[in-house]
Amino acid sequence: MFRVTRRKVLKTAAVTDGFCPELELSTAAMADLGIRGAELRVVFGKNILDLTDGEVDAALAILNGKGLDVVAIASPLLKCVLPDAPPLDEAFEREIYAARYAFEDQERLADRAFEIAHRTGTHIVRVFSYWRTVSPAQCRDRIAAALHALAERAAREDVTIAVENVPACNVSTGAELAHLLATVNHPNLRAVWDPANSYISGELPFPDGYRAIPSAWIVHVHAADCYLDGPAPVWGPFGVCGIDWKGQIAALAADGYDGWISLENRWLGPGEDKLQGGTLCGCNLQAMVAAREP
Repeated sequence: MFRVTRRKVLKTAAVTDGFCPELELSTAAMADLGIRGAELRVVFGKNILDLTDGEVDAALAILNGKGLDVVAIASPLLKCVLPDAPPLDEAFEREIYAARYAFEDQERLADRAFEIAHRTGTHIVRVFSYWRTVSPAQCRDRIAAALHALAERAAREDVTIAVENVPACNVSTGAELAHLLATVNHPNLRAVWDPANSYISGELPFPDGYRAIPSAWIVHVHAADCYLDGPAPVWGPFGVCGIDWKGQIAALAADGYDGWISLENRWLGPGEDKLQGGTLCGCNLQAMVAAREP
């Protein structure tokens, strides 16, 4: 695929609970590193969509105090069982992050996701593609229909829904993500590109998975790093494990990517000190992005 080189200054963010559960500690660490964007997933011990308006405002006050902007809502939309589908594929761990919801909850969750997006000032809501079955191909039409309906609602709300590739969901690789986006073909449906999830799913994330997706379709990028122990990921410090993050970041800059690279630290850290682990990963991300500055 031909791409025009138009290098950009890359922006960095982080999923706050990837540093530690305490928002004040995680945002302080992020700000000290020069990270300016916050992605909200679990806040005050709750999934972001379960927060009251008052709790959202309290979180915003903490973020604003550290000079951080909300850049995405890491919602659990469509991270559930699709009824009347083939059996679930048990090969991958299903991570829920305080979000144990059913198919019947999805309309209510979408309403709340849009409300929180407006309240926090972000235009990106992350979504999924239902828990992965033993035959994702049999689910494609229903997944596409659900995402098209969400994209239509998002258009009315002036929001973009961005589907993430996840091993435990029906869309797990760059190739699967590109196919889904082309099928739905809606301007309010875009991609959260996660190279680590692509790697765990058996795809070479860069260049193969990344190059499968038209660059204009990627509006958000998750950054994490791991090795594989058989099929299982072993999470480690960002930028020194099994993923070619140097090449990936260079390609994002060359392709004119103007979204955020959001650290989603999943490493427990040295001595299982998650805050220290997040800080080390954030430092590595900042250094790698700085090396690509024009």
